[in-house]
Amino acid sequence: MSGRRHVRLFKNGRNQAVRIPRELELPGREAVVYRDGDRLVLEPLAGPSLIGLLESWDDIDTDWPTVDDPVPQPVELDD
Repeated sequence: MSGRRHVRLFKNGRNQAVRIPRELELPGREAVVYRDGDRLVLEPLAGPSLIGLLESWDDIDTDWPTVDDPVPQPVELDD
């Protein structure tokens, strides 16, 4: 595993914390932490997907105007 660093644990109030070195920083502002056997795993929290975002929006109840958009006439091109 590349990027291994020795870090120190410290207390932040009643919580245990670790300072993450700059080269190992995670993207975003949130993460998920869980145990995997003896390991503590920290993963970045994925942002919302476009589909998830669109599904969260309310339906649009609007009468859209009719737009006159005729089909173009064929054009002969000279060789």
